[in-house]
Amino acid sequence: MSGQQLPDREFKVTRQDLVRYAGASGDFNPIHFSDHAATQAGLPGVIGHGMLTMALTARAVTEWIGDLAGVLDHETQFKRPLLVPDDRGTTLTVSATIGDPDDAGHRQLVAEANVGATLVAFSRLTIRPAARTDR
Repeated sequence: MSGQQLPDREFKVTRQDLVRYAGASGDFNPIHFSDHAATQAGLPGVIGHGMLTMALTARAVTEWIGDLAGVLDHETQFKRPLLVPDDRGTTLTVSATIGDPDDAGHRQLVAEANVGATLVAFSRLTIRPAARTDR
């Protein structure tokens, strides 16, 4: 099971999703919905919330393991902004590999969130022993 690649999970992310996430999170920074604000800040366009990227990674993992409470720890390094074009949105693809269990039986998952060939975020997640990894 160690080294097993889990099936990729794709998420379509649109500007409407960013507005909804802003409302849920309280993060109304205009770089997440305004091209003008994003370019004024030196960005190439509107970017998704980093925590949304992290949440979608966690969602993929909890779907794979079948247990919402199965994730014990989640650390993410953001590598590039999640650019979300106005006209079509973008597709975030999450992939993960299962690592060896530790002495307590916890497994490490290494996950990547990509848009095409661009790595957006790299995550390490610890899942509890009872969580399924055979999906």
